[in-house]
Amino acid sequence: MYRIAIEDLKKWKENKKRKPLIIEGARQVGKTWLLKKFGEEFFENYVYVDLEEDGLAREIFDGSFEPERIVSRLAIHKGVEIVPGKTLIIVDEAQENPRALTALKYFYENSPEYHIIVAGSLLGITLHQDFSFPVGKVETLRINPLTFKEFLIALGKKKLAESLEKKEFELLAPFHESLIELLKVYMVVGGMPEVVETYLEDKTLLNVREVQKRILYDYERDFSKHANKFDVPRITEIFNIVPTVLAKENKKFMFGMIKQSARAREYESALLWLTDAGIATRVNRVKKIAVPLSAYLDLGAFKLFLVDVGLLGCKAGLRPETIYDEKNFAEFKGALAEQFVFQELHSRGRDVFYYSGDDSSLEIDFLIDTEEGLRPIEVKSGKNLASASLKKILEANKDLVAVKFSGLPYMENERIVNMPLYMAGF
Repeated sequence: MYRIAIEDLKKWKENKKRKPLIIEGARQVGKTWLLKKFGEEFFENYVYVDLEEDGLAREIFDGSFEPERIVSRLAIHKGVEIVPGKTLIIVDEAQENPRALTALKYFYENSPEYHIIVAGSLLGITLHQDFSFPVGKVETLRINPLTFKEFLIALGKKKLAESLEKKEFELLAPFHESLIELLKVYMVVGGMPEVVETYLEDKTLLNVREVQKRILYDYERDFSKHANKFDVPRITEIFNIVPTVLAKENKKFMFGMIKQSARAREYESALLWLTDAGIATRVNRVKKIAVPLSAYLDLGAFKLFLVDVGLLGCKAGLRPETIYDEKNFAEFKGALAEQFVFQELHSRGRDVFYYSGDDSSLEIDFLIDTEEGLRPIEVKSGKNLASASLKKILEANKDLVAVKFSGLPYMENERIVNMPLYMAGF
């Protein structure tokens, strides 16, 4: 299974000014598989330790931070010779002993010749705890679920994915409907590697929901195992309400949707836990369409998206076959489309916001800052392109060019570029 992030890892390996690397990402997005694959293909050997399951490896980081001591202990423990420049050291689930993160400072300062990567599914939570983090001494890389491009490559459609990347619209025109059908499949399967592998086994949707249910269960088990006991019920409540909020026309997250008495201050730490774990992501409102967008943030208003579109459909109880039934699918179609577009933009490293006026009469689904300027983005799950809000915003901002993602083929006029939904990541 090809992952685009392997290219980032290759650049890291070859960089002479390389720093130790921290890999972040939600549980089961494929971090461990990717790192082992990287070690197999680009090093003579690799040493892998999991600090969640391996108590002895965990204890190795309890002593001094001297890299040579750590390396020699790891070599003895795993029975592998660790050679600088030839061996990749992988320390997984590092949140189980945050001293493994602190140790990276000493690898950077005293032993930069070693290639060492630290990963973990709950590292984002650990970073908010009180420990010595090696600021300026490490690099970070976030791993996300498979993008639509990676999904196409997994299906054996690499040439099609390359044409999308190159935006060869004339060449792609005859394949539009086929791509829409493939996108529907992706919306059910999503990008969690184990789910994709399950789909690839027989190219049916029969078993994908069972795997997704297990992943969701593992997430909820993490709540109980790793979160503050006071926060666990609140984390679960937020997690459970996300599909309901995204299914509404106004997708702004409001704590009152959980229960009437819910207040933001009661749920702040629970929400932070979910976002730090990479299970959910906030998209904040901006009050003005102007640069820099960060200057116009409204931190009290936001949308909340899950890590994966397939998990969202499973969490909502959407049966896979429903996606082919336009009549029954209509209610949740917009939620999946918006989740998909957000997920694709986010996977490409975009900072994503949304805009709404103070009276909420005008709203734009997403807003990003590109090299060519600000881009308002509207998401249409079908072929109806009408958007009163976008029309008014373009009239008021004569220099803006907007993008609409929809079920229609590529079209362009002076102020609005219509892109097929499947182009969101390109």
